[in-house]
Amino acid sequence: MVDKRATNSTEKKQETAVLVAVSPQKQSAAQTQEYLDELAFLVSTLGVETTHTFTQNLEKPESRTYVGSGKLQEIKTFIAAEPVDMVIFDDDLSPSQVRNLEAAFEEHEIKVLDRSLLILDIFAMRAKTAQAKTQVELAQYQYVYPRLTRMWTHLSKQKGGVGMRGPGEKELETDRRIINDRISLLKEKLRKIDRQSTTRRKERDRLVRVALVGYTNVGKSTLMRRLAKADVFAENKLFATVDSTVRKVSVGNIPYLLTDTVGFIRKLPTTLIESFKSTLDEVREADILVHVVDISHPGFEEQMEVVSSTLAEIGAADKPTIIVFNKIDLYEQPEETQDEQDWQEVTEDTKRLPMDALIEQLRKSYHASKAEHVVFVSAEHNENMAELRRHLADLVRDKHFLIYPNWLDVGYYDEEYAE
Repeated sequence: MVDKRATNSTEKKQETAVLVAVSPQKQSAAQTQEYLDELAFLVSTLGVETTHTFTQNLEKPESRTYVGSGKLQEIKTFIAAEPVDMVIFDDDLSPSQVRNLEAAFEEHEIKVLDRSLLILDIFAMRAKTAQAKTQVELAQYQYVYPRLTRMWTHLSKQKGGVGMRGPGEKELETDRRIINDRISLLKEKLRKIDRQSTTRRKERDRLVRVALVGYTNVGKSTLMRRLAKADVFAENKLFATVDSTVRKVSVGNIPYLLTDTVGFIRKLPTTLIESFKSTLDEVREADILVHVVDISHPGFEEQMEVVSSTLAEIGAADKPTIIVFNKIDLYEQPEETQDEQDWQEVTEDTKRLPMDALIEQLRKSYHASKAEHVVFVSAEHNENMAELRRHLADLVRDKHFLIYPNWLDVGYYDEEYAE
C-alpha cells in the first residue's frame, strides 16, 4: 500500500506571488491594469500563481523602496495574513531598493524579484541551443554584477524556484573579479558563435530573407507553421520562441528563407538586447519583415509601437514590411463601427461578425492604412492566409529579381500554394 502522505510530500508546491506596480499620473487605470495583466502572464509562464496585485499612484517610483511607506506596510500586512513565496515589481529595482525591500520583508522570508529578473528566468527556461543558453547566461551575469552584494544573501537562502534559475551556484563563493572574468569569457564565446552565424548567413545571401517580428505571444510561430508547413513549436505563453528558427519556403518557383525570431516586450532588459545581438542580426539583415500583431489584444497599438521602437534601436526600421493583424477570430468589433446590415448578423453571445464580413470591415478600417501592405488573418484557423501569401510573393519576387535580374519569370506565384 502506498503511503499517500509520503507521495504528497514529494509533490512540488506551486509558488505564489503578489505583484506591485507604480502608476504615473499620466497613465490611465486601464493601462496600469493592462501592464499588471502582462506581468501576471509573465509570472504564469513560470508556473507561479498570482494571489494579489498592488498599485500606487506616484510621479515616479520611490527611491528607497519603490513604493511609499504606507503602501509597503499594506503589502506586509497582506503577506502576514496570506503568506506568499515572492513579491514581484513591474520595473527594474536598483541594488539599494532590493536591499531595503528584502530587509522590510525579512521576517516573512520571501523573495524580492523585479521585471528583468523574471524575464531572464523565462529566457533561461526557454533557451535550447548553445547560442541562446550562452546569451542568457551572459545577460544573467550582467544583471548580477551590480547587485552582487544582494545576490550573495539572496542565493544563500537556497530557496530555489523562480528567480533562482541563475547561471549556477558559483555566486555563493565568487567575487566581482571572477564574475567579470566569466562575462569576458562568455562574450568571447558569443563572438565565435556570431562569426559562425555570420558565415552561415553569408552562405544564404543569394536567397531572399524574410523575418517574422512582433510582440511576444502574437502568434508568430503559428504563422511560421502555416507559411513553412513545418513543425515549429508554438504555445500560448510568453517567449515560447527564444532561438531563431529558419525554414526554406518556395513561392511558385522562387525560394526564400523564413525566420521566426524572439518576441519583443515592453521594458525588455537592455542586457538581453545586448546579449541577443547575433539573434537580432537575423532581423537586421532580413530583406523583408512581417510584423505580426495580435489585433484581439486591447493594447495592440502600444505593442506595435514597442516593436517599431525596438526595430529602430537595432537599425531595422526602414525595411519593406507587411503588417499582419493576426487572431481576427478573437477580435471583437466595436459596435459603433459596424455597418448596420452586417451588425444584424452578429450574435449577442459572440459580438463578432461572420469571418468574411469581418475581414471586409477591417479592410475598410483605419488599421488598413498603417502600411502599404496590410493583411488580416487567423493563423490558428488558416483564415485569409492566401492573401498574405500573395503579398509575400510580390515582395519576394521584387527582391529576388534584384538579386537575379535574368531570372526567367515562368509563373512566380503558384495558386496551389495558397491552399
